[in-house]
Amino acid sequence: MRTVAKGEWTLFFNLSIFLFLLLVDCKADFVYNGLEDAYLTLDGAAQVADNGLLSLTDQKNRYEIGHAFFSGPFLFKNNVSTTTPVSFSTTFVFAIISEYGSNLSGQGMAFVIAPQRGLPGAQANQYLGLFNDSNNGKSTNHVLAVELDTVYNVEFDTVMGPHVGIDIDGLSSVNSTSPTYTTNGVSKNLNLISGEPIQVWIEYDGIDKELRVTLAPINVSKPNVPLLSLSRDLSNLFLSSSMYVGFSASTQTVLTSHYILGWSFTIDGKAQPLSLSDLPKLPQPPQPPAPEPPQPKKKKKMNLVLIVVPIIIVLIVLALLISICVYYKRRRNRNRTEAPPAELVPEPREMIDTTSRELNNWPRNFSYNELKEATKGFSEEEDIGRGGFGTVYRGVLPNSKLQVAIKKVSCDARQGSKQFLAEIASIGKLRHRNLVTLFGYCVHEGQLLLVYEFMPNLSLDKFIYPKRGSLSSNLDWSKRFHIIKGTASGLYYLHQGWEQVVIHRDIKSSNVLLDAQMNARIGDFGLAKLYDHGAGSGPTSRVVGTPGYIAPEMPQIGIPSTETDVYAFGAFLLEVATGRRPNLVVERGLGLVNWVSSCMKENALLNAVDPRLGGEYVVQEMVLVLKLGLLCCHNNPASRPSMFKVMQLLDGDANLRSLDRSDDAPSDFGTAVRESPSPLSSVNTASTFSASEASPSGIREVVTY
Repeated sequence: MRTVAKGEWTLFFNLSIFLFLLLVDCKADFVYNGLEDAYLTLDGAAQVADNGLLSLTDQKNRYEIGHAFFSGPFLFKNNVSTTTPVSFSTTFVFAIISEYGSNLSGQGMAFVIAPQRGLPGAQANQYLGLFNDSNNGKSTNHVLAVELDTVYNVEFDTVMGPHVGIDIDGLSSVNSTSPTYTTNGVSKNLNLISGEPIQVWIEYDGIDKELRVTLAPINVSKPNVPLLSLSRDLSNLFLSSSMYVGFSASTQTVLTSHYILGWSFTIDGKAQPLSLSDLPKLPQPPQPPAPEPPQPKKKKKMNLVLIVVPIIIVLIVLALLISICVYYKRRRNRNRTEAPPAELVPEPREMIDTTSRELNNWPRNFSYNELKEATKGFSEEEDIGRGGFGTVYRGVLPNSKLQVAIKKVSCDARQGSKQFLAEIASIGKLRHRNLVTLFGYCVHEGQLLLVYEFMPNLSLDKFIYPKRGSLSSNLDWSKRFHIIKGTASGLYYLHQGWEQVVIHRDIKSSNVLLDAQMNARIGDFGLAKLYDHGAGSGPTSRVVGTPGYIAPEMPQIGIPSTETDVYAFGAFLLEVATGRRPNLVVERGLGLVNWVSSCMKENALLNAVDPRLGGEYVVQEMVLVLKLGLLCCHNNPASRPSMFKVMQLLDGDANLRSLDRSDDAPSDFGTAVRESPSPLSSVNTASTFSASEASPSGIREVVTY
């Protein structure tokens, strides 16, 4: 017999290990009733608790990402024909719990099939931890996702509110709908953020080439009618090499937990059913303390006690009545000498009654003591800004430790109550990544306090006009262009993306706030007006706003509109690009809009660029922003583009010359651009408009309220 050499034993051992690992990685199915022993790869905030509950995100941090993928790969193409995708089936139970209960959530989650685990480079917020701004929508992603999203994102979604969608290589779903399920022939709504477990079935038939998605509460059998279906050949989506299956979730400003309780998956077959009784339990909210048991009544002594106790009670009541009378007398005298006129400070109850009919969901009602403690007694060291209506303080809420900005409206502001009601009625309901979130309010002795999401980088004007600046600036062009696009996205949502039209009426750099990632957030809705789509707004008694941003037609007609907001946005564009205030006179004794227009007329448009950029900018983007700013500031309101067209221009989906063929173009606009090249072409021929067409009739001095 031949002796086996040592090298051959080593080769045999390594081959055995390789075959074992191959069998593990190519496992065709699995079922986990609880994931404590699951073969998973986790990253981000994802973790598995001792009871087997998988949490993709938790309620500890905002802007979180969590991924959980089955560690082994799967072959989604037939070994015989690599162009034919195999069938697959999966079912899982999930739950989403928000810090605000079932009314508000911080983004959703998704089931994912991807070429690699972890989805490197993915972002939080509306990207659900799947993609980022640069790779979203690219066919090279090879990603299939079924999203369970709890927030409407105007950039990607077509369904208002929570929705379920099938995504291929990007977040613009190829098919999506509101979450419902069918039982006994009746369709019922399903709340994705109820905090209750919900079961999902996802099945793909490789022969019929049909993908089906079904949802139902765990106490309901699988409905016969799927919620979503998609007829699509996925052979080009799945790679011939291995693919991975798993889950992704992200959060935004609201602390949210995304849980997976059980998961079953199989290739070329039907996923094994989950044992619902064996699934781990969700964490329970803290229970209020149990009431103390009633104390046994003590027997009263029938002698001196019956005489002394009533006398003491009478004396205490008299002392209290005297103290109350003295207190109210002093307060009445103080109010007569110090309080503003009664008509300027409405009663808190009256304000609430007049608006309760218009508001479906109020933000949280904070106590005054809570806000006073959060701001260290409204100390000067927490003062971060002052405006026409009052002072803004930085604060930290004592219970949640949430950092907030608290706006304390002055009692002597004539429009203080109106501004408070406008902000509660508008921003209290709006939810968008480019709008500042209003967390709540407080009414205390005629004072109006509004609690906003705190923006760490404060407002944009502090970067454009630094107090101790030099010729250089730490706000480079890429950040400025990103801020411009974010502001445009928020304003587009106000004009066209919400259930009502919201006219902001005070778009300017000091009202564009910046979060920790330098994302733009439109704030200060104190002058906002709302009306229904297609209705139009009525005239106002005063022209409000900031000089330099006010459309020239406002002093004559006094009717705010989306076009007046677009004018202010145009002035904002020129302000960001030039680094100059719209309401100040510059070198040639002209307003900013007229000055930039004169530079264009002289074929020297880039002479208007902020010198602190040091020449470091993308010429095509700069020319586009300057020309678009002039177009938004057109004298004729009908000649200004809508914010939808502005978004197309900034995203590169249209150019200025295309407006003469669109519904947004005025009859005389074509002559202004037809003979000029695109704003993205050479800047030597940048004189697209005549100065008389692009410039307003002048900036009027008005009182800012």
